[in-house]
Amino acid sequence: MPWVFVLIWSTGFVVARLAMPHAPPLTFLSVRYALSVLCFAAWMALARVSWPPRAQWPHLAVSGALMHAGYLGGVWSAVKLGMGAGTVALLVGLQPVLTAIWISATASAEHRVLPRQWLGLALGLAGLTLVVWRKLGVGEVGGASLALSIFAMLSITIGTLYQKRHVRVADVRAASAVQLGAALLVSVPFALLEAEPMRWHPELIAALAWSVLGLTLGGSSLLYLLIQRGAATQVTSLLYLVPPCTAAMAWALFGEAFTPLMMLGMALTAAGVALVVRDERGAR
Repeated sequence: MPWVFVLIWSTGFVVARLAMPHAPPLTFLSVRYALSVLCFAAWMALARVSWPPRAQWPHLAVSGALMHAGYLGGVWSAVKLGMGAGTVALLVGLQPVLTAIWISATASAEHRVLPRQWLGLALGLAGLTLVVWRKLGVGEVGGASLALSIFAMLSITIGTLYQKRHVRVADVRAASAVQLGAALLVSVPFALLEAEPMRWHPELIAALAWSVLGLTLGGSSLLYLLIQRGAATQVTSLLYLVPPCTAAMAWALFGEAFTPLMMLGMALTAAGVALVVRDERGAR
């Protein structure tokens, strides 16, 4: 299941790159959320699945707004502004470092941040700098797209930690329906401010179909199950595998740069994340 999740999750950045020439980001995502809620509701009806307890709905809504509306809204808006799929994947891929540092910093004294964990954070940031520095000021990475990518990274990090702490075990279909409903409510007001219309190009239709059936019903459901069953750092450590997969896909499909310097940056980031996560596990 973890490897399937990584492969599916990596396609999300590529799908954004495919769809964004034909639609504004938040309008596209609102349509995606609405269709996903309908699919989950139909699935629940066929399987006769009960809704989560009402007391859990606020927690599901908060985690859903962060992990869907905040995370996806930031990623897709950054891609719309011209950021490459591999670059935004790398930025968001620093999430495991933040998660491990946060858990260590808020745990007891015996679980405090270790020197090797700070080294891991430094390696991750160094790798990010190698990848992004070349593109600053040449259109792909600007202040707005960089801010949106960081916002997306913070949203999924906080959402993952919040869900792990506050959301109780529930059927993934019912929980996902509530989370996506909350994401829809958050996204629609911003989508209404977008002036660009959706142009129903075959690429847009394909991207929407995969976004609903593959990424939401498949990838998001797997993420929910992984968070439910494992420690937060164990789950988010999988995401350090996403940037290399995404960069390879973007190179194959769109001809995006995949230079030796980018490979070195990705290797440094992966090494930094692995170092932080390994140390955090070993400190238990």
